[in-house]
Amino acid sequence: MGDMNLAEDMIAAASKAGADFVKFQYWDPDYLTEGPWDDDGRREIYNKAALNKEKILLLIKLSEKYNVEFLISAFGTLGAELIHNLGQDKIKIPSSETTNLKLIKFCANNFDKVLFSAGASTEDEINEAVEILERGSCKYILMHCVSAYPCDDDRINLKRITWLKNFNVSVGLSDHTLSTIVPALAVPLGVEIIEKHFTTSHNLPGRDNKFALEPDKFCEMVTNINTAEKAIIDHGINFQDIEKDTVKNYRGRWESHDYE
Repeated sequence: MGDMNLAEDMIAAASKAGADFVKFQYWDPDYLTEGPWDDDGRREIYNKAALNKEKILLLIKLSEKYNVEFLISAFGTLGAELIHNLGQDKIKIPSSETTNLKLIKFCANNFDKVLFSAGASTEDEINEAVEILERGSCKYILMHCVSAYPCDDDRINLKRITWLKNFNVSVGLSDHTLSTIVPALAVPLGVEIIEKHFTTSHNLPGRDNKFALEPDKFCEMVTNINTAEKAIIDHGINFQDIEKDTVKNYRGRWESHDYE
């Protein structure tokens, strides 16, 4: 909501809760088209919450202060140009911009890493975006996303991640469920990045704060993800060292004649 003190509180809390990145959003209200947001109060929110160059630079410094990496989504090419000119080498393309081919082309050729949200998109639209990203100079990550806020657990469609992996690039999950388990379930499917809405309080204004995770739940999610990462470590097909006692001392203990 444009409050930089609140932004610092959120960055500090996210870092403490186990986040590696903090991500913000950039738009310019001057380029917002006419729509239902003109009648429901959202245009006023967009105006109030909009970042500018000075605020972005402050957020970058605050991210460094709390030992988390800074990331930002850009709604439109002019925003991406600003982020590039501020020296950032990573950017996210949000789901609502997946058919903005001008933006995708600019990001593909001006950033080292692009996180491309594949939410609210058809197969053909994703294929077209990937073709542009492939022609660019960036490394890119395809983020599985279901653009519903919040998204019910039975609509998160994690198996779609397997299809995204067919592009032979890194994949991630942008998760809008209320769950702390769903992100961990995506780990065995090969995701390398998990994005989750975060807030310091559900009582703060704005739609996103209502379904975002507060610090204690975010910690729980991180623990679940770490457990999932440990559980899929490949230890081979044969028995492990920790099973030697069973092999040595327990085999044949009851029916030893069966082994003769």
